[in-house]
Amino acid sequence: MFCYANLENADDTTARLRASSDHWRWVAGIDDAQLAKQIRADEIDILVDLSGHTAGNRLLVFQRRPAPVQATWLGYPNTTGMSAIDYRITDAIADPPGAEPLWREALIRLEAGFLCYAPPADAPDVAPLPALSKGHVTFGSFNNLRKVTPAVIETWAKILRRIPTARLMLKARSFADTATRDRFIGAFVSHGVSAERVILRDTVASTAEHLGAYADVDIALDPFPYNGTTTTCEALWMGVPTVTLQGNRHAARVGASLLTHTGLCDWIAGNTGAYVEAAIRHAKDIQALATLRRGLRDLAAHSPLCDAPGFARRMEAAFERMVPTSAKDSGN
Repeated sequence: MFCYANLENADDTTARLRASSDHWRWVAGIDDAQLAKQIRADEIDILVDLSGHTAGNRLLVFQRRPAPVQATWLGYPNTTGMSAIDYRITDAIADPPGAEPLWREALIRLEAGFLCYAPPADAPDVAPLPALSKGHVTFGSFNNLRKVTPAVIETWAKILRRIPTARLMLKARSFADTATRDRFIGAFVSHGVSAERVILRDTVASTAEHLGAYADVDIALDPFPYNGTTTTCEALWMGVPTVTLQGNRHAARVGASLLTHTGLCDWIAGNTGAYVEAAIRHAKDIQALATLRRGLRDLAAHSPLCDAPGFARRMEAAFERMVPTSAKDSGN
């Protein structure tokens, strides 16, 4: 296994991955032609892109086709649009049968989900359901604010208007900016939600503190049409179930994939009306929420979402499917 690290600032995760690889190449700053030449020299059978059309990607290396089989996975929730990328690794919920016309790549669907979550070792314990002590339900979203569109705000405001005692906590780095805070508060006020019911928090110093903020959230609300991914996994690990809206494209169906493979299908809605009703229904059953919160981490830990060995076997099987029969027969 070869890893091509296209980054300049290494961290603890980099060190962990490097220790697990057979061969590690630092490739930031190497031009595309030179990198493609190195990959050919390494005799790679399957080259996997993890960036898609995000900052710092190396798609022009793939365009030079340095490996006989090339795939994309994980880092970008849409097609690369490139004939040089043969496969995209996904699952049957994120990309159900019939989704093929949306993709330039052939879809390889993993059983039990295309994602695997490794919870942080320093994650705090799950806190008791805050509604039990506060006397009201607090909804929350810790997603990137780019995902919180006007339609999302309008939908969340409908939930708050239907439950007059409820609060909404939003946490994002951008809330360190006063103008951003004022803009978001103003958006909710324009939909009939008073400012004191919307709690805004900005960034904290550590992952443990970030996860600890879920101690104040009863129910997470997933944005749409661009769902959360790591954010949803973190909420589940902290005992906070998430209401998600299952849409008509990959980015809008990741939440449904995560919840399905964690056993929370009852938290998936098919339209905005059902999304609002699901949030209200679950918020009204405080005892059920408290019971779910106590057991949700264990449920996630024993689900396919956190089954790293099982996921590795399924990924290996997917790679086997990508290798041409002729290459297998020749022993390559």
